[in-house]
Amino acid sequence: MAYLAPIHKPSSVRHALKIRFLDPQEESLIIAKANRIEIYSHTEDGLILSYTRALYGKVTMLEKLQPPQSSTEHLFVGTDRHMYFTLSWNAQKQQFHTERSFVDQADPTTRDSQIQSPCLVDPTRQFMALQLFDGIITVLPLAAKGKKKGPSEATTLGEPIPSRITEFFVRSSAFLHLPDRNGGRPQIALLYEDNHHKTCLSVKILNFDPGMSGEAGTASFDDVGGPREDLELGASFLIPVPGPAGGLLVLAETSISYLKNPPHGDILIEPLKETTIFVAWTQVDHQRWLMADDYGTLYFLMLLLEDDEVSGWKFDKIGSTSWASVLVYLDPGIVFVGSHQGDSQLVRIRDRSIEVLQTLSNIAPILDFTIMDLGNRSGEAQTNEYSSGQARIVTGSGAFQDGSLRSIRSGVGLEEQGLLGEMKHITDLFSLRSAVASKYQDVLVASFVDETRVFQFSMDGEVEEQRDYNGLVLSEESLLVSNVLNDNLLQITRSKVHLLEMEGSMIMAEWSAPSEQAITAASAGNEKIALSVAGREIVILDLDRDLQLTARKSFPEEGQISCVHVPFVLRDVCIAGFWQSASIAVLKATSLEILHKVTMSEDLVSVPRSILLAQILEGQQPTLFVAMANGEVVTFAMDTEKVSLSTRKTTILGTQQANFKALPREDGLVNIFATCEHPSLIYGADNRIVYSAVTAEEATCVCPFRSRAYPESVAIATAEDLRIALVDTERTTHVQTLKVNETVRRVAYSAKLKAFGLGTIHRSLKDSCEVIQSSFKLADEILFKELDTYALNEDELVESVIRADLQEPSGDFVERFVVGTSYVGDEQSGPERGRIIVFAVTSERKLQVVAQLTVKGACRVLGVVCGRIVAGLVKVVVVYSLDTPSLTKQATYRTSTAPIDISVHGSLIAIADLMKSITIVQYTRGTAGTSDELKEVARHFQTAWSTAVAYVDDHTWLVSEAEGNFMILQHNVSGVTAEDRRRLERVGEIRLGEMVNRIRTIDVEPSSSATVIPRAFLGTVDGSIYLFALIVPSKQNLLMRLQQAIAARVQSPGLVPFNRYRAFKSSVREEEEPFRFVDGELVEKFVDCPAIVQEKICEDMVSEGMNAEVEEVRELVEGLRRLH
Repeated sequence: MAYLAPIHKPSSVRHALKIRFLDPQEESLIIAKANRIEIYSHTEDGLILSYTRALYGKVTMLEKLQPPQSSTEHLFVGTDRHMYFTLSWNAQKQQFHTERSFVDQADPTTRDSQIQSPCLVDPTRQFMALQLFDGIITVLPLAAKGKKKGPSEATTLGEPIPSRITEFFVRSSAFLHLPDRNGGRPQIALLYEDNHHKTCLSVKILNFDPGMSGEAGTASFDDVGGPREDLELGASFLIPVPGPAGGLLVLAETSISYLKNPPHGDILIEPLKETTIFVAWTQVDHQRWLMADDYGTLYFLMLLLEDDEVSGWKFDKIGSTSWASVLVYLDPGIVFVGSHQGDSQLVRIRDRSIEVLQTLSNIAPILDFTIMDLGNRSGEAQTNEYSSGQARIVTGSGAFQDGSLRSIRSGVGLEEQGLLGEMKHITDLFSLRSAVASKYQDVLVASFVDETRVFQFSMDGEVEEQRDYNGLVLSEESLLVSNVLNDNLLQITRSKVHLLEMEGSMIMAEWSAPSEQAITAASAGNEKIALSVAGREIVILDLDRDLQLTARKSFPEEGQISCVHVPFVLRDVCIAGFWQSASIAVLKATSLEILHKVTMSEDLVSVPRSILLAQILEGQQPTLFVAMANGEVVTFAMDTEKVSLSTRKTTILGTQQANFKALPREDGLVNIFATCEHPSLIYGADNRIVYSAVTAEEATCVCPFRSRAYPESVAIATAEDLRIALVDTERTTHVQTLKVNETVRRVAYSAKLKAFGLGTIHRSLKDSCEVIQSSFKLADEILFKELDTYALNEDELVESVIRADLQEPSGDFVERFVVGTSYVGDEQSGPERGRIIVFAVTSERKLQVVAQLTVKGACRVLGVVCGRIVAGLVKVVVVYSLDTPSLTKQATYRTSTAPIDISVHGSLIAIADLMKSITIVQYTRGTAGTSDELKEVARHFQTAWSTAVAYVDDHTWLVSEAEGNFMILQHNVSGVTAEDRRRLERVGEIRLGEMVNRIRTIDVEPSSSATVIPRAFLGTVDGSIYLFALIVPSKQNLLMRLQQAIAARVQSPGLVPFNRYRAFKSSVREEEEPFRFVDGELVEKFVDCPAIVQEKICEDMVSEGMNAEVEEVRELVEGLRRLH
């Protein structure tokens, strides 16, 4: 039984509109992202999210309606399961209200329409036309006019009435603004392709009879003359022109046309200066439009009128935006550009230029992705459960000019509260209380290389820099500034230690370092101060005795001191790190005697650079954190009675040392902020240590800063400035973007080489012709900097890229990147239709071709089995051995159609076929002169248009298919008959509603109390990333009953049944409910439900025989949410 939950929600925008939905006087922007609707308010600061809600269905259409007796407009929504409903806004409950929902209008005998805008409303706002299927237009009257209809019923949508038409393959349609003169009946224009592949235009008149009371209405369409057949073949859009001019604009690849009285009559055609492909348009007013093309260019079109007749138009290029799937004109000069394959943007149009005001991140479509687990590179077993927070998913997202690499991490966000100003070269930050009895920190101290600066905050957040403050030395760098016991201030500089009276500025005590020796490191606890003097000796001073020297010692065997730490949680102890021995030692503070010593690096390559002992886990021993110079963080459990260290664990945060700062919590525990190239927040949850990435990539140092104006905040210094920020209370998903401006079609990652292998496609226009160039690139893992590029041949495209450990003829294994390609078109001479290329990476981090082979089919997919390459070609899977400088065929297997994906586990290879689901074959190496063999051992005997496959458990495979469904297939190895043993049995299935491009398996060690075991990540076309997990047997019944109870109590907008939404549906079969799958998005809604609803859900579970207490269920669900 499986569990599926989103860790990154869909971000692709295909539908959007402007509507007076929340308030009669305020227009909002509504955006549809797969199964989510988001409502934005447009303010001076940009778009602000006002409301978001998930629906039970993927949105395929949006339209606004204005019922006569409603002050606000209503939203009409259609989904991929052909469910339709209208929504209004309930201002009291601040949520959607379903006004009307329609039963499934799907017709299994017809083909789905491919029209870009399937929902139209006629200019009189009396009718809506839905083009759901080829050859059918469904008419919905917007205002019922039966004889017995009362005023209150006039706001109700009429029943849908399907009407057949003769036009198929409709590209675009539009209601004309000038109705038929005979009765004012609406006219609809259709741009379509006929059976002879001609582009035609027809116009039809809608005949509607509402029928008598209790009778169904009728609708039909009459032709206005015959179709027009002289349009350009590349015509793609119809734009209705409002009065007074009226008529129709036709957008094509090489021209724009205008018809006054379509379909026949005179036509005005003006050729475009450059050939292009239009993809979206929006109306500005009755004679101006904005248009976007396939290359990210935005155009402005204005009709020129003479006596209300169109005499021509001006057509100008404005600038470049993301590729637009939808345009919405919000305010004068302000346009929303919704994008499926790039970031959505809010732009301002200026004189022949565009200013981007706001960007909404979009990682769709995810063409490929790889997993970088920075927290598990030390070679040790990963001891903590999944979701360390340091795992990164790197996706190849977008297409062509919008192509990019996206680094996605689940981490803690920072909300900026204020900017103090530009300040460079800050070395450390400290916060102070200015008053003895105050619980707030209202003084911020910034240390620089040659000075110290002090900033004091008022109660309302006003800040003033102090020229002097309580006797602090401001002309030197400060290593430490803090409030200490007895209401004093402590300052440690490179030369002296000052103990100052907080309110009188009097120097209470002072200690100076020996002449020509500097203090290199310092730490202070409740009673003791530890100093590293010249890096050669440790000095202990007593705070209670006016800085009296308590101990002084050098450590010739251990070497120079790299760092010191005096913990607050353990008295009379000092901890030090050493350079030469690469070790740490726990010292007795009174004598500096070594109580416990640990060597951190056996090869002495990396040394400890920062140490912190903190109580991070409730009810457990304190944890010692040691930051190494190579980016590792090593933790130990500290036995406070024996003063010894145990349970060593290693996590890698990056390639550079981390610096620790403790962030005290109100419950007495401590969070730790680690600054490095990947800043992280370290905290305890569920009795384990969690490392969460922080969205402060440029942070160089931090400190807690809990002032009255900025409670629970931190001060953050970067290389350029100093700011105050609020740390999020929970982890969310954060995305970092690296623009590539090419399609990143394939991504492979090598932890050993610390590099990515990228298969890219670059598109450009040259003399109105499209030029495609494909390459394989080597990029650095940290900066994503391009290290080397190998350009493929002309008309050759990259199809697959993997990192592989291949066996050479000598028997040694070597790490290589393997690239599969194909040739496009019919221009390629000879039988060669693709190549397999093996790359080595040199010590200079350059690509070197070590082997290549031309093949007779496109190499769509690659894998590795037993040290050899598995290649999926057209209708065949081949195993090759590496025999530099070529590849040798060892075994083949004939597939049903074309292999789309493969997944290898041991010697088993799962082959996802284009049409015939998956097949399991076993690879056996030949012995004693026999040939290698690929033998089929199992097959799924059903039709499924597979897109990806992955091994997720013993004899169990996860398969996705092109219609948005998932199946879990299990090999019945213990079947009674041979036929049983050849079958893959369906043990789970669900409809996701999004097509999955890639599945990547993960292998983690769960805790004994785990509810689910993560097994894979999934990336979709709509920009979603899902976590797939297996439910432990003891929790399966509980989660299934919980899902059933929540589905009954929590209604979706549109009143769509949950089981219908998640039930498997394809062109071959349709089910009534999901099978042995738990929808994590639904189950995790439990914690967001009101308390009374939670209680009723648990009561429903109890009635089914489950022992379900509200607190226990809430704790279970919160644990599931923390997984992502």
